[in-house]
Amino acid sequence: MISQVFILSSKGDHLIYKDFRGEAGKDAVNKFYEMVTALTGGQPPVVMKHKELHFVHIRQGGLYWVATTKADASPFTIIEFLNRLTALVKDYCGCLSEKSVQMNFALIYELLDEVVDFGYIQTTSTDILKNFIQTEAVSSKPFSLFDLSNVGLFGADTQQNKVAPSAAATRPIVSSQGEQGGKNEIFVDVIERMSVVIGANGVLMKADIEGEIRVKCYMPSCSGEFSFSLPPPSLLSGYGAAVRVDECSFHQAVRLDEFDTYRILKVCPSQGEQTVMQYQLCDDLPTAPPFRLFPSIERDSGGRLLMYLKLRCDLPPKRSLPLLSLFSPSLFSSLSQELSSPDQSAELQPKNKAVHWEIPRFPGGAQLSALFKLEVSGLSAASLQEVGPVSLNFELPKYTSTGLQIRFLRLSPIQPGPSQRWVRYVTHSDSYTIRI
Repeated sequence: MISQVFILSSKGDHLIYKDFRGEAGKDAVNKFYEMVTALTGGQPPVVMKHKELHFVHIRQGGLYWVATTKADASPFTIIEFLNRLTALVKDYCGCLSEKSVQMNFALIYELLDEVVDFGYIQTTSTDILKNFIQTEAVSSKPFSLFDLSNVGLFGADTQQNKVAPSAAATRPIVSSQGEQGGKNEIFVDVIERMSVVIGANGVLMKADIEGEIRVKCYMPSCSGEFSFSLPPPSLLSGYGAAVRVDECSFHQAVRLDEFDTYRILKVCPSQGEQTVMQYQLCDDLPTAPPFRLFPSIERDSGGRLLMYLKLRCDLPPKRSLPLLSLFSPSLFSSLSQELSSPDQSAELQPKNKAVHWEIPRFPGGAQLSALFKLEVSGLSAASLQEVGPVSLNFELPKYTSTGLQIRFLRLSPIQPGPSQRWVRYVTHSDSYTIRI
């Protein structure tokens, strides 16, 4: 039983507030933000309590999505509800951001009225709700007739026509008339999150990969099905070393008739986004980690701490990393730096007691270096042991650590009119730590 639902920006601005039962006042919003900002260190707990009121929240799109309850409700049920609510808002508004929520506040209030009735959850299905939602979604990026980036000379096709723009999958699924706004498209995203720990001697100590296959469908008619194929059984776990997956689970709408033999997944398409498969790989990587660090820490004659970092990208030369950030905890009072290229930057972060080294572009096979000279008060031999570890934050497009690939994406029966199918791969650094 849910008492309230509200959405806050990262600065505490009130974007959406809905009270279903009148059990708690509006001051609960300010109390929640005070409790979150008063905490120091890492992420705040998902469930918090103030007197008799329980706060359950998640972070999506840089926003706080919060539900309150006074009943003895399962927190996992409320967390699942909030996750499905964010998926609904993403389906109807196109993307999750503060600007999108502000521009579509009327649509979000209408969704909340249909989803929750007096604190009881009714439905979170996009297909069911599209028959009742009447408010038109407002796109944050209006259509422009002057956007001719994909048009060649005399209207000829260009190479860019084979690549979907980055905002192609962030438009609303349905319009107020219940029709899909835009082209008939299906997006299949293979997303992996890496948790890696590399020892000071360069040995891989821990490697966990959590992956999922998401499908976002813009097809107006959902009478058929589509199927896509993973690598054949000879390449999966237990049959070879090319692709290895330890555990996997599937959405209830996935048919596995041909999975054991041909590794084909069949899904009945429905408008909106859904995760059709989740998988996990533990303890070992089929390929080498994408980054290697060669650190050197010493003390100079002037009593300063010299930290020399040489970072190597072990990706293929044709691949390029758009942005890489390194954090190295250390004790310091001032910093001077020597970087290997002028487009890089480094700064002190006294709040986190860390040095932040940002690399805007890192091509595969390249090697970059940085020399940091730290002024440390009371530097001793023990101070050298307090430096590190180094944490890397990155996003690798067109890359999967497990080597999982989609062999084909097929619609059956053939949909009327032109349709497009897109497959995207991306790997995130959930936790990439290198000890020094």
